Amino acid sequence: MYGIINKSIEDLVKSNFGAEKWNVILDKSGIEHNYFISSEPYDDDITFKLVNAIAMEMDMSLESVLYSFGEWWIIKTTKDKYSGLMETGGNNLRDFLINLPLFHNRVMLLFPKLTPPEFKISDIEQNSLQLHYFSKREGLQEFVRGLIQGLGIMFKTEIEIELLKTRQKGDNNEVFKISWK
Repeated sequence: MYGIINKSIEDLVKSNFGAEKWNVILDKSGIEHNYFISSEPYDDDITFKLVNAIAMEMDMSLESVLYSFGEWWIIKTTKDKYSGLMETGGNNLRDFLINLPLFHNRVMLLFPKLTPPEFKISDIEQNSLQLHYFSKREGLQEFVRGLIQGLGIMFKTEIEIELLKTRQKGDNNEVFKISWK
């Protein structure tokens, strides 16, 4: 994953719990990096070690940490660093989600070594759709759920997210039904 991911995790911790807590988490993670360059790729293992250290230090489930980070990524990181890119996705939640399959094509212009997930949309209705999430990385479904919730917050839209399929139960990918009012 790119350094921007790890920097965003650092920002989340420092903003909510302070620099001292970040230093404790960094120590517990066992990684040898004390800073990250946003535009540089890092081994996925570093990110997973950070997330696991946060879960242990904060006495949270790994799923809760991933969900919180997904929300933070949308609400804070993309707003501060990529607002122009986010604006190209659509003017409302429904349009943004429908355009999501094309989103990483634009992101790859900024991060050419990116290995992005793939999204597909189906069962589009006026107040719901199904989001299909494909990734070589396993264990990130709660991060994706947090991203979706963050988009709901960004677009000031109350949403419900239902997990219909998951690799944890033998499916090939995750499928989320997203409903809004």
